[in-house]
Amino acid sequence: MWDIYDELIAAVPSELRVTDCLVGVCWTMVHSLSTGMAMTMDNDMGFIRGSGSLVGMRVRELAEYVKSWNNLEAGIGLAAINSAINTVERAEEYAGYQRSRQVEGSAFQAFRQELQGKKVAVIGHFPGLDELKEWCQLSILERNPQQGDLPDPACEYILPNQDYVFLTATTLINKTFPRLLELSKEAKVILVGPSTPLHPSLFERGVEVLAGSVIEEKGLWTYIREGGMGPGVFKRGCRMVEIHKSELVRA
Repeated sequence: MWDIYDELIAAVPSELRVTDCLVGVCWTMVHSLSTGMAMTMDNDMGFIRGSGSLVGMRVRELAEYVKSWNNLEAGIGLAAINSAINTVERAEEYAGYQRSRQVEGSAFQAFRQELQGKKVAVIGHFPGLDELKEWCQLSILERNPQQGDLPDPACEYILPNQDYVFLTATTLINKTFPRLLELSKEAKVILVGPSTPLHPSLFERGVEVLAGSVIEEKGLWTYIREGGMGPGVFKRGCRMVEIHKSELVRA
């Protein structure tokens, strides 16, 4: 199961160094070639290894943290990976990314017409999902369920029977991603959220769409440093990017 993680780590240039790192209330950020993001998840596993000396590390070394069972460390590792591969240049290379052609709003809005009448499961309670209930047979699976959600163990029963599955990229941090992907093999899988690595190796694993982000403005660092949370990042230089396997320019 570590193969997925090892492929992402190997995609990081070996001599690249970390130039900045920030662990915020909601988001973790690492800068090298670009700025990479990952969600800051709850953690009960102690302190972060190397705190105070992460800047200057080889990015690939820090990327290894993504395999940690300490969620804070794993988030830093994923952000380190994204700092090397979630660049505007890479998005252009893989999918002809142009900011002007990217869909505004959430990935769920972008797929709304396609989802009509379908069985759809979403891993993670994202904002704005209620409106989808009018369009599709929606199941929301959540580790901390809200009213109407299903607890995450329901994935074993729900996912094999879906037409579409939206996986939050935070599943890479908590290590549920490989199993959830296996359960969703009969569905069209969209990996979604700013934590999503924009790397085509994930297409070979069964993902059909990478709905992630690139960071185009430095002002986002101030927002995160000052406790910025949630979707506010999309107003401060975090740009949505969708790369479809079917439209991939370069594998």
